[in-house]
Amino acid sequence: MSTLRRSGRWIDEWNPEDAGFWQSRGRGIARRNLFWSVVAEHFGFSVWVMWSILVVKMGANSHGGPGPAGFSLSTDQQLWLVAVPSGVGAFLRLPYTFAVPTFGGRNWTIFSALLLVVPCSLMMWAVRHPELSFGSLLVIAAVAGVGGGNFASSMTNISFFYPEREKGWALGLNAAGGNLGVAVIQKLGATVIAAGTGAALGRIGLIYIPLAIIAAVGALLFMDNLSEARADYGATASAAKRGHTWVMSFLYIGTFGSFIGYSTAFPALLKNPALFDRADVALSYGFVGAFVGSLARPFGGWLGDRIGGARVTVAAFVAMTVGGLGAVASIGPKGKILDHPNFGLFFASFMLLFLASGIGNGSTYRMIPAIFARRGRELGGDEATMRRARKEAAGALGICSAVGAFGGFLVPIIYAQSNKAYKTIAPALWTYIGLFLLMAVVTWWFYLRRGGLEAAGEPAPAPARELVATTG
Repeated sequence: MSTLRRSGRWIDEWNPEDAGFWQSRGRGIARRNLFWSVVAEHFGFSVWVMWSILVVKMGANSHGGPGPAGFSLSTDQQLWLVAVPSGVGAFLRLPYTFAVPTFGGRNWTIFSALLLVVPCSLMMWAVRHPELSFGSLLVIAAVAGVGGGNFASSMTNISFFYPEREKGWALGLNAAGGNLGVAVIQKLGATVIAAGTGAALGRIGLIYIPLAIIAAVGALLFMDNLSEARADYGATASAAKRGHTWVMSFLYIGTFGSFIGYSTAFPALLKNPALFDRADVALSYGFVGAFVGSLARPFGGWLGDRIGGARVTVAAFVAMTVGGLGAVASIGPKGKILDHPNFGLFFASFMLLFLASGIGNGSTYRMIPAIFARRGRELGGDEATMRRARKEAAGALGICSAVGAFGGFLVPIIYAQSNKAYKTIAPALWTYIGLFLLMAVVTWWFYLRRGGLEAAGEPAPAPARELVATTG
């Protein structure tokens, strides 16, 4: 495709599977694009979840009246404020996936980074008006969901730059850099608003507006668009017809959905008067879980490259089950396991949940391109077929990231409903435990049992007539 037909910097010839091209030219370009993709995605994640730390200072006082910031939100309302941006971000991930091949990865990164200025500006206005209705706050918080869409476009873009053998590490690193935005905003945000009240909450916007502009300028100067990544809605439609796309979407709800849902809800849970009422810990250490999960994500992709993504994913779900059981036990009589609450066990159990979900994020995301690459090899493995497989994989990544991110909406809502109906989060935790066990079984059934995809080994090339019939 001619570079004159599109604005921005376009690379027309890109073949990362060619070792000579990769060593001489491709690797350096891919790394440069990966770096700025991580920067933009990182700030996007921070803006996406900024309400998770804001709500800690917006709760009601012990008498139900306005707190120091002038707001009087209940625990349930705080959980809704962190859930809604997650839901909006999940909804936006599919159109953001299509945006990369339509407009170019570089071009869309510039636009999406600049778009982060809008939710930051709205937030800075809202925190100065405690008289706003809860509905108005929900609408304003929802706009922060644009930061969640950045993940899908970033991952789709980077998936085109790297060869199959390095996708796990590259995608894991890209995702980890974005996921770290959750931990950074929760720590940085807590620091800048800790001593302030009311309008001081808006200081977060004063930090992230210039950072978003820096990300946009970096993308403008140093990123590239790939012609190979041009829009192919047919490939995404084909990916949507593959059963494995929806199996992996379900599994990704359990890994990434858990990570983002627990990350946004954790500070509010720490502050919940019905649990341990530790606002001090929420502000000082609420970020640790997101930090642990973010650092674990590339490790999950790395392990998936070496021992198989499905094996790592099953182990992650088992570990998450153990963490869930520990969390139930930690809340004492309401959990009906231990006689007394144990804050240390509560915190440690959630750290295990964050660690395992982070590893599972990397391993499940590694499985997606591997599944489609295997299908391409089954159809003969020629260059055109493998290119088609990569396009389907990119579409599947967008679908899975969108569906999985809805877990970030569901987790806080389930906590809120459990807390409202039963005055305890134990029913919510038991629900998560049951889902983790189900997801471990689903992973084993489709990918590890005898005849499962990962257990089957490398496929033999398809006969020529089959290749023609299935790729025409």
